[in-house]
Order: sequence, then structure tokens, then C-alpha cells
Amino acid sequence: MQHRRRIKQTLSLEERLAREAERLREQAKKLPHGPERETLLRKARQAETGSHMSEWLTAARRTGWKWSVDHDERATPGS
Repeated sequence: MQHRRRIKQTLSLEERLAREAERLREQAKKLPHGPERETLLRKARQAETGSHMSEWLTAARRTGWKWSVDHDERATPGS
């Protein structure tokens, strides 16, 4: 049976995503306007958004936020 290779990350998920977004933007700068460049920029935005979401969720977890759903089913911060 094969075992999964485990890697201890030295950078946080947020930092890795931010660096990937930066790398993708630099790569996109070298390309002429067109679909390939737009694809790289879209991936950079997705990585950046993922980084921000992870930061937000980590901060919420640290502060003890709890989420509940109110009567019209919109997610709202609860206590």
C-alpha cells in the first residue's frame, strides 16, 4: 500500500496564494493582450480572492464569530 507523501508547509496558505497571484500577474505582463493573458489574470484574481477569504475565515475563527441563519435564510453573524 502506498502512503501519501506529506509536506510540512513553511508558508501559510494566504502567503502561498498571494505569491501565486503575484507570479501569475508578472507572467501575464509579458504576454500580449489576448485570451492567454486574460486567463492568467483571472487565475491571479482567484488566488488573491482565495487568500483574502482564508484570512477572513481565520480571523473569524480567532475572534469566536458564530454564524446563524435568520428566518429569511440569509447568513448573518450570530452570538
